[in-house]
Amino acid sequence: MLPIVQNYTRSHSGGSPRPGEISLAHCGVLFLDELPEFERKVLEVLREPLESGQITISRAARQADFPARFQLVAAMNPCPCGFLGHHSNKCRCTPDIVARYQDRISGPLLDRIDMQIQVGSLTQDELMLQADGESSATISARVRRAFEVQQARQNKANNLLTTKEIDRHCKPDLVGEQLLKSAISRLNWSARAYHRVLKLARTIADLAGAAAVGQVHVAEAIQYRRALRER
Repeated sequence: MLPIVQNYTRSHSGGSPRPGEISLAHCGVLFLDELPEFERKVLEVLREPLESGQITISRAARQADFPARFQLVAAMNPCPCGFLGHHSNKCRCTPDIVARYQDRISGPLLDRIDMQIQVGSLTQDELMLQADGESSATISARVRRAFEVQQARQNKANNLLTTKEIDRHCKPDLVGEQLLKSAISRLNWSARAYHRVLKLARTIADLAGAAAVGQVHVAEAIQYRRALRER
Protein backbone atom coordinates (compact mmCIF):
# COMPACT_ATOMS: atom_id res chain seq x y z
CA MET A 1 0.00 0.00 0.00
CA LEU A 2 1.14 3.55 -0.66
CA PRO A 3 2.17 5.41 2.52
CA ILE A 4 -0.30 8.15 1.65
CA VAL A 5 -0.38 9.68 5.11
CA GLN A 6 3.27 9.32 6.04
CA ASN A 7 4.11 13.01 5.62
CA TYR A 8 6.78 12.65 8.29
CA THR A 9 10.15 11.02 8.89
CA ARG A 10 10.29 7.24 8.92
CA SER A 11 11.75 7.24 12.42
CA HIS A 12 8.42 8.40 13.95
CA SER A 13 10.62 10.03 16.60
CA GLY A 14 9.09 13.47 16.44
CA GLY A 15 11.40 14.73 13.72
CA SER A 16 10.45 17.31 11.12
CA PRO A 17 7.53 16.26 8.92
CA ARG A 18 8.35 15.37 5.33
CA PRO A 19 6.09 15.15 2.25
CA GLY A 20 4.41 11.80 1.63
CA GLU A 21 2.44 10.48 -1.32
CA ILE A 22 -0.41 12.97 -0.87
CA SER A 23 1.90 15.98 -1.21
CA LEU A 24 4.06 14.35 -3.88
CA ALA A 25 0.88 14.08 -5.99
CA HIS A 26 0.36 17.88 -5.80
CA CYS A 27 -0.76 19.18 -9.22
CA GLY A 28 -0.96 15.59 -10.43
CA VAL A 29 -2.91 12.37 -9.97
CA LEU A 30 -3.06 10.13 -6.91
CA PHE A 31 -4.25 6.68 -7.98
CA LEU A 32 -5.41 4.23 -5.32
CA ASP A 33 -6.20 0.72 -6.51
CA GLU A 34 -8.43 -1.63 -4.47
CA LEU A 35 -9.68 1.34 -2.45
CA PRO A 36 -11.58 -0.62 0.26
CA GLU A 37 -8.40 -2.56 1.10
CA PHE A 38 -6.82 0.56 2.60
CA GLU A 39 -7.38 1.05 6.33
CA ARG A 40 -10.37 3.25 7.05
CA LYS A 41 -8.35 5.72 9.11
CA VAL A 42 -5.92 6.08 6.21
CA LEU A 43 -8.71 6.86 3.75
CA GLU A 44 -10.26 9.40 6.10
CA VAL A 45 -7.05 11.43 5.99
CA LEU A 46 -7.85 12.15 2.33
CA ARG A 47 -10.86 14.23 3.33
CA GLU A 48 -8.84 17.28 4.38
CA PRO A 49 -6.70 17.67 1.24
CA LEU A 50 -9.62 16.88 -1.08
CA GLU A 51 -11.46 19.81 0.50
CA SER A 52 -8.71 22.34 1.13
CA GLY A 53 -5.88 21.40 -1.23
CA GLN A 54 -3.40 21.02 1.60
CA ILE A 55 -2.60 18.64 4.45
CA THR A 56 -1.49 19.50 7.97
CA ILE A 57 0.83 17.14 9.86
CA SER A 58 1.35 17.66 13.58
CA ARG A 59 4.24 16.08 15.44
CA ALA A 60 5.89 16.66 18.82
CA ALA A 61 8.60 18.80 17.30
CA ARG A 62 6.48 20.96 14.99
CA GLN A 63 3.44 21.31 12.75
CA ALA A 64 3.73 21.66 9.00
CA ASP A 65 1.35 22.37 6.13
CA PHE A 66 2.03 20.72 2.77
CA PRO A 67 0.37 21.49 -0.59
CA ALA A 68 -1.85 18.65 -1.74
CA ARG A 69 -4.13 19.74 -4.55
CA PHE A 70 -4.30 16.53 -6.55
CA GLN A 71 -6.82 14.61 -8.62
CA LEU A 72 -7.86 11.45 -6.81
CA VAL A 73 -8.51 8.45 -9.05
CA ALA A 74 -9.49 5.23 -7.30
CA ALA A 75 -10.63 1.77 -8.35
CA MET A 76 -12.37 -1.02 -6.48
CA ASN A 77 -14.24 -4.27 -6.99
CA PRO A 78 -17.99 -4.28 -6.29
CA CYS A 79 -17.58 -7.06 -3.71
CA PRO A 80 -14.77 -9.03 -1.98
CA CYS A 81 -14.63 -11.75 -4.65
CA GLY A 82 -14.92 -9.24 -7.51
CA PHE A 83 -17.64 -11.08 -9.44
CA LEU A 84 -20.77 -9.18 -8.38
CA GLY A 85 -22.77 -8.53 -11.55
CA HIS A 86 -20.46 -10.70 -13.68
CA HIS A 87 -22.17 -12.52 -16.54
CA SER A 88 -20.75 -15.84 -15.29
CA ASN A 89 -22.77 -15.59 -12.04
CA LYS A 90 -19.68 -16.63 -10.05
CA CYS A 91 -20.35 -14.27 -7.15
CA ARG A 92 -21.48 -15.94 -3.93
CA CYS A 93 -21.25 -12.87 -1.70
CA THR A 94 -24.36 -12.21 0.35
CA PRO A 95 -25.97 -8.73 0.40
CA ASP A 96 -24.59 -8.19 3.92
CA ILE A 97 -21.06 -9.05 2.80
CA VAL A 98 -21.34 -6.69 -0.17
CA ALA A 99 -22.71 -3.90 2.04
CA ARG A 100 -19.92 -4.30 4.61
CA TYR A 101 -17.30 -4.26 1.87
CA GLN A 102 -18.66 -1.14 0.19
CA ASP A 103 -19.19 0.57 3.55
CA ARG A 104 -15.43 0.62 4.06
CA ILE A 105 -15.65 3.78 1.97
CA SER A 106 -17.32 6.30 4.27
CA GLY A 107 -20.12 8.61 3.21
CA PRO A 108 -18.07 11.79 3.86
CA LEU A 109 -15.25 10.51 1.63
CA LEU A 110 -17.69 9.50 -1.12
CA ASP A 111 -19.19 12.98 -0.82
CA ARG A 112 -15.87 14.38 -2.01
CA ILE A 113 -15.59 12.11 -5.06
CA ASP A 114 -17.32 13.90 -7.93
CA MET A 115 -17.64 11.00 -10.36
CA GLN A 116 -18.44 7.44 -9.31
CA ILE A 117 -18.66 5.23 -12.38
CA GLN A 118 -19.52 1.53 -12.46
CA VAL A 119 -17.75 -0.39 -15.21
CA GLY A 120 -19.45 -3.65 -16.10
CA SER A 121 -17.65 -6.85 -17.05
CA LEU A 122 -17.29 -7.76 -20.72
CA THR A 123 -17.98 -11.05 -22.40
CA GLN A 124 -15.28 -12.80 -24.43
CA ASP A 125 -16.85 -11.63 -27.69
CA GLU A 126 -16.98 -8.02 -26.45
CA LEU A 127 -13.33 -8.17 -25.47
CA MET A 128 -12.41 -9.29 -28.99
CA LEU A 129 -14.25 -6.45 -30.71
CA GLN A 130 -12.41 -3.38 -31.91
CA ALA A 131 -13.57 -0.51 -29.73
CA ASP A 132 -14.95 2.58 -31.43
CA GLY A 133 -14.00 5.88 -29.88
CA GLU A 134 -12.22 9.17 -30.17
CA SER A 135 -8.46 9.48 -30.27
CA SER A 136 -6.59 10.85 -27.27
CA ALA A 137 -5.56 13.85 -29.36
CA THR A 138 -9.19 14.73 -30.10
CA ILE A 139 -10.19 14.43 -26.45
CA SER A 140 -7.15 16.44 -25.35
CA ALA A 141 -8.06 19.26 -27.71
CA ARG A 142 -11.63 19.37 -26.37
CA VAL A 143 -10.40 19.45 -22.77
CA ARG A 144 -7.96 22.24 -23.62
CA ARG A 145 -10.72 24.32 -25.20
CA ALA A 146 -12.97 23.80 -22.17
CA PHE A 147 -10.18 24.87 -19.83
CA GLU A 148 -9.55 28.00 -21.90
CA VAL A 149 -13.27 28.83 -21.68
CA GLN A 150 -13.13 28.51 -17.89
CA GLN A 151 -10.08 30.74 -17.65
CA ALA A 152 -11.74 33.40 -19.82
CA ARG A 153 -15.01 33.25 -17.86
CA GLN A 154 -13.76 33.15 -14.27
CA ASN A 155 -9.92 33.10 -14.38
CA LYS A 156 -9.76 29.67 -12.73
CA ALA A 157 -10.80 26.05 -13.27
CA ASN A 158 -14.34 25.03 -12.32
CA ASN A 159 -13.17 22.84 -9.44
CA LEU A 160 -11.70 25.91 -7.71
CA LEU A 161 -14.90 27.95 -7.73
CA THR A 162 -16.15 29.33 -4.41
CA THR A 163 -19.78 29.03 -3.32
CA LYS A 164 -20.61 32.53 -4.55
CA GLU A 165 -18.85 31.85 -7.86
CA ILE A 166 -20.80 28.62 -8.27
CA ASP A 167 -24.05 30.58 -7.91
CA ARG A 168 -22.82 33.02 -10.55
CA HIS A 169 -21.29 30.70 -13.15
CA CYS A 170 -22.95 27.30 -12.66
CA LYS A 171 -26.64 28.15 -12.32
CA PRO A 172 -28.65 25.76 -14.54
CA ASP A 173 -31.67 26.68 -16.64
CA LEU A 174 -35.17 26.29 -15.18
CA VAL A 175 -35.65 22.66 -16.28
CA GLY A 176 -32.19 21.70 -15.07
CA GLU A 177 -32.83 23.41 -11.74
CA GLN A 178 -36.05 21.45 -11.24
CA LEU A 179 -34.24 18.20 -12.01
CA LEU A 180 -31.52 19.08 -9.51
CA LYS A 181 -34.06 19.88 -6.80
CA SER A 182 -35.71 16.51 -7.35
CA ALA A 183 -32.35 14.71 -7.06
CA ILE A 184 -31.46 16.55 -3.85
CA SER A 185 -34.76 15.56 -2.26
CA ARG A 186 -34.61 11.94 -3.45
CA LEU A 187 -30.93 11.26 -2.71
CA ASN A 188 -30.56 13.35 0.46
CA TRP A 189 -27.47 15.15 -0.75
CA SER A 190 -25.37 17.39 1.43
CA ALA A 191 -24.59 20.99 0.52
CA ARG A 192 -21.15 19.79 -0.56
CA ALA A 193 -22.62 17.24 -2.96
CA TYR A 194 -24.99 19.87 -4.38
CA HIS A 195 -22.16 22.29 -5.15
CA ARG A 196 -19.97 19.55 -6.60
CA VAL A 197 -22.74 18.43 -8.95
CA LEU A 198 -23.19 22.02 -10.13
CA LYS A 199 -19.47 22.37 -10.87
CA LEU A 200 -19.45 19.04 -12.68
CA ALA A 201 -22.50 20.04 -14.74
CA ARG A 202 -20.76 23.31 -15.65
CA THR A 203 -17.71 21.32 -16.79
CA ILE A 204 -19.86 18.96 -18.87
CA ALA A 205 -21.46 21.99 -20.52
CA ASP A 206 -18.02 23.50 -21.21
CA LEU A 207 -16.84 20.27 -22.84
CA ALA A 208 -19.95 20.31 -25.02
CA GLY A 209 -19.34 23.93 -25.99
CA ALA A 210 -22.59 25.08 -24.36
CA ALA A 211 -22.80 28.60 -22.96
CA ALA A 212 -25.46 27.69 -20.37
CA VAL A 213 -25.89 24.70 -18.07
CA GLY A 214 -28.95 22.78 -19.27
CA GLN A 215 -31.02 19.81 -18.21
CA VAL A 216 -28.88 17.31 -20.13
CA HIS A 217 -25.71 18.51 -18.37
CA VAL A 218 -27.34 18.34 -14.93
CA ALA A 219 -28.74 14.86 -15.65
CA GLU A 220 -25.31 13.54 -16.63
CA ALA A 221 -23.68 15.03 -13.54
CA ILE A 222 -26.33 13.44 -11.30
CA GLN A 223 -25.76 10.00 -12.83
CA TYR A 224 -22.07 10.17 -11.97
CA ARG A 225 -22.86 10.18 -8.24
CA ARG A 226 -25.02 7.05 -8.09
CA ALA A 227 -22.70 4.14 -8.92
CA LEU A 228 -21.74 2.89 -5.45
CA ARG A 229 -24.34 4.13 -3.00
CA GLU A 230 -27.04 6.76 -3.26
CA ARG A 231 -25.93 9.21 -0.60
